[in-house]
Amino acid sequence: MGRIQAFDTDEVVRAARSVFWELGYEKASLPELERATGLNRSSIYHAFTNKRGLFDSVVQSYLEEIIRPRLRVLTADPVAPDAVVVYLSGLRDALAARGTLVDNGCLLINAAGSPISNDVQVGAVIANYRTELDAAIHAGVVAHLPAGSHAQARQLATLLTSLVITAMTLARIDNAQSVYSIDTALQLLETAAEAQHPAAIHS
Repeated sequence: MGRIQAFDTDEVVRAARSVFWELGYEKASLPELERATGLNRSSIYHAFTNKRGLFDSVVQSYLEEIIRPRLRVLTADPVAPDAVVVYLSGLRDALAARGTLVDNGCLLINAAGSPISNDVQVGAVIANYRTELDAAIHAGVVAHLPAGSHAQARQLATLLTSLVITAMTLARIDNAQSVYSIDTALQLLETAAEAQHPAAIHS
């Protein structure tokens, strides 16, 4: 007869997510994960096979509960003209607020700079996340600047995506520069809008 599970898996994954997000995969020890989740390692192994299995569940919860809700404004149908500004402004506010897990940057971008990224599956998840982020921002740029060419939208989306990734990379070590990266992204959008509609902007 199988063991009866006496805990909420989603709550356990969220608790573990905080540990992995703050410490990274390599530094997140089993004792730390036990303390955070309230489970002993036997229960963790039974539910998730091993630490890596728990991390995989954390990554999926991070995408579904943290990343995609924030991107939803850019993945709506249709995308609102101000969606990309709303997205970037919200990210800027979160970075500037301090005192939250966003201070630790992005769990996936942090993982990209650590040994766990050498794992083929983890590397693929990180690459797919970057592609998803870029596609969402590109859709926002197209909606915000409908008169622009495809090449211009593609170039601006690439720049904005890079600035978002830079901001999340710097969040752990230099909050001011992290916020400045998003300010730069917003300024690039404003400059592009002025180039398309100078009379409307300055009237």
